[in-house]
Amino acid sequence: MNAKNVNINPCHMCMPMGGVLAFKGIEKSVVVIHGSQGCSTYIRRHIAEHFNEPVDVGSTSLNEKGTVYGGEDNLKKGLENIIRVYNPKMIGVLTTCLAETIGEDIKRMTETFIKDTGLSHVQIIPVHTAGYSGSHSEGFFSSVRRILENTVIPSEPNGKIGLIIPNISPADIRELKRMMKLFSLPYVVLPDFSDSLDGVYQKQYLKLSPHGTKIKDIQTMSGLKAIIEFSATLQDDLSPGEYMKKEYGVPLYRIPLPVGLRFSDQLISVLREISGKKAPKMLLEERGRLLDAMIDAHKHNAQGKTLLYLEPEQLYATISLLEENGVGIVLAATGSEYSTIAKKEIRQKDRLFTGADFDLIFKEAEGQDIDFAIGNSDGRVLTEKRGIPLLRRGFPIHDRMGGGRILSVGYAGSIQLLDSITNMILDKKLTSYRQQMTEKLLEPLKNGAESRGESYGDKI
Repeated sequence: MNAKNVNINPCHMCMPMGGVLAFKGIEKSVVVIHGSQGCSTYIRRHIAEHFNEPVDVGSTSLNEKGTVYGGEDNLKKGLENIIRVYNPKMIGVLTTCLAETIGEDIKRMTETFIKDTGLSHVQIIPVHTAGYSGSHSEGFFSSVRRILENTVIPSEPNGKIGLIIPNISPADIRELKRMMKLFSLPYVVLPDFSDSLDGVYQKQYLKLSPHGTKIKDIQTMSGLKAIIEFSATLQDDLSPGEYMKKEYGVPLYRIPLPVGLRFSDQLISVLREISGKKAPKMLLEERGRLLDAMIDAHKHNAQGKTLLYLEPEQLYATISLLEENGVGIVLAATGSEYSTIAKKEIRQKDRLFTGADFDLIFKEAEGQDIDFAIGNSDGRVLTEKRGIPLLRRGFPIHDRMGGGRILSVGYAGSIQLLDSITNMILDKKLTSYRQQMTEKLLEPLKNGAESRGESYGDKI
């Protein structure tokens, strides 16, 4: 169900933040935020603290004058400075609430800039990403779709498989690429920030990462053999894969993120169909280990109860893993209002909320027996105010190290996630049962003392 129209302490980030994440997965790309300076600072801080990598985001620094008379001059100067300082191959121009509220036509502005400057070596892609128009999930997919719309050209068949991903971790991206290699399938991942936001140590700082999806590979995606898009809960009008299917006739498989047994099996089934090959022995062994882990943990998981708040694709996939393993779901929420997750097969749909915030989560969790929560670092208020332990997943994670190295997809990632969930349940159980047992054993003594009018504290 849709939760409410006004957000109080949202459990999601804004659209332009998702757009920045998408462009970070393109080689030598940089983003200009058309809005106030504070917006770009806020976005830089969250992304840099999550990945522990330097993140440059340009700003047109709209002020009172630009708000009244329009910010075209600011945008022009910002683009000139970005090109001079960074020499990028691609520039994403993302709007903020301010720019959208005053009606900035960034498509016309960027086209005018390209015409006036004769720019040919840099591709400029405008994306409307007002914060009040959606969450960072919508901003991410909107940007990926606009990249395709502005970059792809008619191409000859190249036999490659396209993987269009949601906002997952660099570790997850690397796992998906490993699975493709095990099937000996050539691939293009869009966007691929596995190295640009989780890179190796290097002595010299580079203003722009050389990693990411190659622009030439994006241009020739019209020649792909097929596209696998992990977007089971995404609206069609936001789907990059639906655009490629409609415009270029590329066969499209839209499936959930491969988290848990069922959804990982679904990905393997698609890869078998595309490749015409049997599943590799290594993946079958990993599947067997996941089954063994599920058997080992089921007696603990059946006692656990959780609430979770995540981006739609991660939420749907994690719910599936929890249901497979018998963990009770007290509440499942996403900040996105536009997800189709409510139409999916979920056992307790009355406990599923879209367009949610922490105000609603607190109210719905009131009086509930909850062992732990799953979500980003903003949910630490659940621990601070309600004593509910938090298993950090999703974005952003800025009060722990390694947010970019958390693996959750595939059989291998599902084992890690399952172990983390089971250990949260065990931690709650093993730290509370002694107190519960002591209270149970001392209850007769307490009742007897009180019935005699004696002080229970004096007797123990």
